[in-house]
Amino acid sequence: MSDRQPEATFPPQQRFSVLLHQTAALWRTALDRRLRPLGFSQASWRALIALRRQPEGCNQAVLAERLGIEAPTLVRLLDRMEKQGWLQRQSDPRDRRSKRVVLTAASLELAESMEATVEELRAELLAGLDPAQLEAMIDILETVRERAEGLLAKGPVDPESGFNIPL
Repeated sequence: MSDRQPEATFPPQQRFSVLLHQTAALWRTALDRRLRPLGFSQASWRALIALRRQPEGCNQAVLAERLGIEAPTLVRLLDRMEKQGWLQRQSDPRDRRSKRVVLTAASLELAESMEATVEELRAELLAGLDPAQLEAMIDILETVRERAEGLLAKGPVDPESGFNIPL
């Protein structure tokens, strides 16, 4: 048994949460390694894909929310991507206080080869799973994600009482 695998004696819920965390981390690391020769990481790839779906660009705050990261983390990521020529920040015509992030032609061209790289990794990691297994895993993960989103929407938890603090 690998030291990365949870103990067989863990209760199923604990095994699930440990495996979910470990699998996500390993998947991100594998993707980082595959994208590194292209000058990207999984984080910059995720930003590129999110922006690619918004040809007119996207407000930085909205992009941070879509990626599930804090604004300062996004700013550092965008700074690096801008220096590499993958994106530009432009004044938002609807709100002069904010910036819209748009992809450059160079990054749009590169997106195709990155998509192929990502799809190759996805195929390797999911090889041998039949469609029914994959659908069952998707259903489980969607349920857990929806519950987590529901808990977060209720607001932070008071450490003393254990109850949610209304937003």
